[in-house]
Amino acid sequence: MKIEFIGPPVLSEDGGIFYAAKLEGQTLSCHFSYEALEDVDPDAIQGDAVTLFEKHQLKLLSIAEQKIRDGHAHDGQIQIFSNDLLL
Repeated sequence: MKIEFIGPPVLSEDGGIFYAAKLEGQTLSCHFSYEALEDVDPDAIQGDAVTLFEKHQLKLLSIAEQKIRDGHAHDGQIQIFSNDLLL
């Protein structure tokens, strides 16, 4: 399974982040909820979603990759929520 994260981070309407990926050549949108961005570093001062994402990009994309490999992508999108941080 070939996964390539191509970005860039884009602010979504709900305050989270969309980040583009390619899965076997097909575009896949990874959506990170704002709550997941807040919860990835509970001790940090909360703020701009893009800044939060960029600060923890490697960890967040690792979680997204695992969800993709586990078959949780549907209709060209994968959702990452706070409870996914426990993976």
